[in-house]
Amino acid sequence: MHHGAGWASGSTGTIILHCGIKNAIYGKRLNYLEDTALRIHVAALLLLLLSPVQVFAQDAASPAAAAPAVHSLNLVYVLGAGDKVHVTVYGEPDLSGDFAVNGTGDISFPLIGDVHAAGLTVTDLGASVQDHLKAGYLVDPKVSVEITSFRPYYIMGEVAKTGEYPYSDGLNVINAIARAEGFTYRAQKKRVFIKHFGETNEVEVPLTNDLLVMPGDTIRISERHW
Repeated sequence: MHHGAGWASGSTGTIILHCGIKNAIYGKRLNYLEDTALRIHVAALLLLLLSPVQVFAQDAASPAAAAPAVHSLNLVYVLGAGDKVHVTVYGEPDLSGDFAVNGTGDISFPLIGDVHAAGLTVTDLGASVQDHLKAGYLVDPKVSVEITSFRPYYIMGEVAKTGEYPYSDGLNVINAIARAEGFTYRAQKKRVFIKHFGETNEVEVPLTNDLLVMPGDTIRISERHW
């Protein structure tokens, strides 16, 4: 009997010890799961907070987030004589086409006649054409305008070939001189004179790689002083 009671007591102790170990292991697992869940929650919260910043930074730096590809001067450029534009009247192919700004600053447009363009941006010109078409021609016209070629620039003075040259975007003065077949032997090669379109006075400026030509500029290369 005593032996049986001892066995029962030992069994009970073994059972208690076994349960204690299971509880300890379970408790550790529970703590691990709770810690893991907490870490996941914190990571998700950080990701939620940081994602807008990262997206904004990527959008700001990514070329895909930049404005649609248009000519760099198209939106702010002021039209003048010598510029050429393409006007699109949506749904009206007979009214759409290429037009040149003439010496009086106008374009000759079908149906509505001359429309003044000089001094306007392409957005302003599109709105003007649209208003003219609304006045008794079309019910709800939609018009867009884009520049197809810019007015030429002029180079004179001490270059091999003076004259009028077609403008191209990003052209600098050094390349413009190269187009004119370079300096003469008398040329002042460190400074140039530039008169911008619509201005009356020329300005003397240092000749550097980042000195850009603008449409309608007159560039003068002076003679150096010996």
